[in-house]
Amino acid sequence: MERTIRWKNKNKPERSQLAFFRALKLMDFTIADKNNLERLGELCRTREVLVDYFFGDNEYISTDELWQKYFRAFNWMANMVKGK
Repeated sequence: MERTIRWKNKNKPERSQLAFFRALKLMDFTIADKNNLERLGELCRTREVLVDYFFGDNEYISTDELWQKYFRAFNWMANMVKGK
């Protein structure tokens, strides 16, 4: 999502859209994984609100900063796991 936001803010809508679709694809793979059954509620809701923010009417009043903060924890954890 960081790339999506960065490209959007650089006024590069094509690149932003490609980054967004890659992120959605990763979310869809995660949602489809049977190991994530207990987390489907949050995953599906996050996907819904992301689509609303980038392509909808932003009914949930999201911001770039909100999404960056939300995903920062996931990035931090991924780096921690990668460093082991």
